[in-house]
Amino acid sequence: MVERLRFKVEGMDCASCARKVETGVGRLAGVSDITINTITETLSLSGAAETAGTVEKVVRELGYKPTLLSREPASASEGKLQERTAASRRAMRVQEHGHSEAGAEMTMDRKGNGDEDHDDDDHGAPIEGAWWKSDKGRLVILAGALVGAAFVAAYVFPSASYFVYLAACLVAGLPVAQHAFKALRHGSVFTIEMLMTIAVVGAVLIGAAEEAAIVVFLFAIGELLEGVAAGRARAGIKALATIAPKTAQLETPSGVVETPIEKIAVGSVVVVRPGDRVPADGTILSGASSVDESALTGESMPRSKSEGDVVLAGSINQEAVLRVKVEKPATDTVIARVVRLVEEATEAKAPSERFIDEFSRYYMPAICGLALAVVLVPPLFFGGTWDTWIYRGLTLLLIGCPCALVISTPAAIASSLAAGARRGLLVKGGAVIEQIGKVKHIVFDKTGTLTEGKPKVTDVQPFGSATEHEVLSAAGAVEAGSSHPLAVSIMAHAKENGISITAADDSEAMPGKGVRGKVNGREIVVGAAGRLDLDKAIVAASATLEGGGKSVSVVLADGKPIGLIALRDEPRADAKEELAVIKALGLVPIMLTGDNKANGDAIAAALGIEARTELLPEDKLKIVEELAGQGGVAVVGDGINDAPALAAATVGIAMGSGTDVALEAGDAAILNNRIADVAALIVLSRHTMAVVRQNVSLALGLKAVFLVTTLFGLTGLWIAVLADTGATVLVTANALRLLGWSRTRS
Repeated sequence: MVERLRFKVEGMDCASCARKVETGVGRLAGVSDITINTITETLSLSGAAETAGTVEKVVRELGYKPTLLSREPASASEGKLQERTAASRRAMRVQEHGHSEAGAEMTMDRKGNGDEDHDDDDHGAPIEGAWWKSDKGRLVILAGALVGAAFVAAYVFPSASYFVYLAACLVAGLPVAQHAFKALRHGSVFTIEMLMTIAVVGAVLIGAAEEAAIVVFLFAIGELLEGVAAGRARAGIKALATIAPKTAQLETPSGVVETPIEKIAVGSVVVVRPGDRVPADGTILSGASSVDESALTGESMPRSKSEGDVVLAGSINQEAVLRVKVEKPATDTVIARVVRLVEEATEAKAPSERFIDEFSRYYMPAICGLALAVVLVPPLFFGGTWDTWIYRGLTLLLIGCPCALVISTPAAIASSLAAGARRGLLVKGGAVIEQIGKVKHIVFDKTGTLTEGKPKVTDVQPFGSATEHEVLSAAGAVEAGSSHPLAVSIMAHAKENGISITAADDSEAMPGKGVRGKVNGREIVVGAAGRLDLDKAIVAASATLEGGGKSVSVVLADGKPIGLIALRDEPRADAKEELAVIKALGLVPIMLTGDNKANGDAIAAALGIEARTELLPEDKLKIVEELAGQGGVAVVGDGINDAPALAAATVGIAMGSGTDVALEAGDAAILNNRIADVAALIVLSRHTMAVVRQNVSLALGLKAVFLVTTLFGLTGLWIAVLADTGATVLVTANALRLLGWSRTRS
C-alpha cells in the first residue's frame, strides 16, 4: 500500500542540504512526489510502508537525523500535495535559513534509529544556545586561532607557519570533506562541499596552505551563521504559541475551575477576568468591557465589547469580567490559524540553490573535462608529448581552482551584512540581501509601521461657553491614573498644553461606555458618543470627526456635553517623504491594515499611497501571494497579525519595535524604526549585488584569460598559482569596500 510519509530531518536548513537529501532519497525504488521544506525541516514523500526505514537510513548516512512524524494513505494526502505543489510554483521567495517547530509535538522516540552513530555530526544543526558552545562554534574558534597563529608564525618562525596553516585546513576541512563523500555515495557529485574539498586539496598540493586555511575558515563561519539563524527562526514559532493562554477559568456546576485549554469543549462557558487573555474564540454571554486585540489585528486601540460580540483567543480583557461561550476548539482559533498560516507560507516556498553550489554543477565538470581533454587529445591524436600536455592539464586545473569564486559572493554578502548591521539594518542571510533589491511591490502594515502606534489628540471641539482648556481639564481629571491608550493620550496632550490635572473623586469605569467621576462638585463623564444618550447634533459632530478616521470621546458635565476630543494614530514623521523615495526607486508601496476603512483611507491619503483595509491575517496573506507572483513583494510589519504575510513575502521586513514573532518571521529587521531604513535596505541590496556581479566577473574573467594562455603554453604552474591567488585578493578587496557603505555614498 502506498503511503504519504512525513519526516522531520534535523539539520536540513538550506537549499544545498535539501538537494542532497532529495537526490539521495529520489534514487530509492518506489519513492515519488518528494516535497522538502527547509523551514520546517520536513521531508514528505510517497512510498510503500516499508520504505520508511530505508529513507531514514539514507538520510542518516547523508549526515542528518531523520524522524518519522506521520504516515497516512496517499489518497488522503493527494489534495494537500497538489495544493503545496501549486503554492510552490507561485512562490517567488528565496529562503536560505530558518526552522519552525511544526510537528515537533508529534516527534516520535528515536531510540533504535541509530542516531548514536552520528551524534558528532551537527551539519546544519540549528544553534539555539550560545554559539561558542556549539560544535560549529568551537570549530570556528579553533580554526580561527590556528589561522591567526600561522599568520604570526610567518613573521616569527616562517618555517613553521606552513604546518600551522595545514593544521587549520585539517581541522576545518575534514568535516567538509566527510560531507562531500557522504553526498557522493548517494549520487550528489558536485556539491558545495565537494567544491570546497577540491579547492582546499588543490591549494595544499600547490603549497598554498594559507589560502586553503582561510577558505575553509570562512566556510566554517558561514555554516555557523546558518545554524544560528535556524535556531532563532525556531524561537519565532514558539513565540506564536505563547499568545493564547494554556488554561481557562471554566464554569462548572461546582463553580469556576481552572482547566487546560485543550480540555475545553465547544459550547462551554469560560470566565475572563480583567487583565486575563481570552482563552478561546467565542461569544460574550454577559458583561461589557474594552478588549485589546492589538496582538491579533495590529490595531492599537482597544475595542468595546458587550453581550453578543465575538472575542478572540489571545486578546486581553481590560475592564470588567466577561462570560464567554466557547465557539471553536483550541486547534481552530484565530491565533492557531496564524501559526498554521506561517507554516504553510514557508512550505509554499521552493528551496533555492546557493549561487556557487548551482554554478558548480556546470563549472567543475567543465573544468575537469577540459583538463582531461588537454591531457589526452594532443598526445593521442596530434602527436603531442605527454609530459608537455600533462603539465598543461595540471596547470589548467590549478587555474580552474574555484577559491576566488568560492570567496567572491560570500565575502561581498558578509561585508554587506556587517555594514547594514552597524546602521541598524539586520538581514538574515545572503539570499535576503539578493532578493530585497529585486522586488517590485512593498507592502506596509499601518499601525506601528507607517504610524506611531499610539493615538494622539488631533481635535478638541468645545460646545457653548466651554473652552478647550476646560474640556481637557475635565477629561484629564477623570482619566487620571487610567492605563487606557486614549486616556494616556488625553493626559499627555493636556500636559503639553500646560494644563495641570487634579484627579477626580469617586472615578469609576462604565464598562463598554467610558469613565466618570466628580470634579469640583460636577459629575464628569468621558465616553464614546455612539454609546451614550446624546443629542443628534452632538452625534453628528462626532460622526464627522470619525469620518476622518479618528476615535472620538465626548465630555459631559452634569449630563450636558461640553466638548469632543478626537484622537488618531498619526503617520510617522518620516513616512510620507520616505515613501516618495521608495517610489523613486521604482517600487509600488501599498498599505494593508485590519483597521476600519475610514481610518485606513485617511492615513493612506495623507501618505499618498494605496490602502486596503479591514483585512484579517489570511486576507493579507492572499494579497501578498498575489503580489509575489507579479515580480516579488517585500512586506514591512510589526505585529503578530503580520507574521503570515512576513513569512509568505519574497522578503519580510520587521520594524524593530514590533513583536518578537514579527521580528522572527521577517527576513530583515529595522532596529531604528524608520521608514527611511526600508529604502536604505533596497539601496544596500542593489549596491551589494553590483559588487557580487563585479566579483564573479573578475574571478571568471581572469580564469578565462589564463585558460587560453595555458592552452597555448604561454603560462605555467607558477602563473596559475599567481592568477588564482591574485583573483582571490582582488575579489576580497572589492567586497571589503562594502564595509564603508552608507546610504548617501551609494
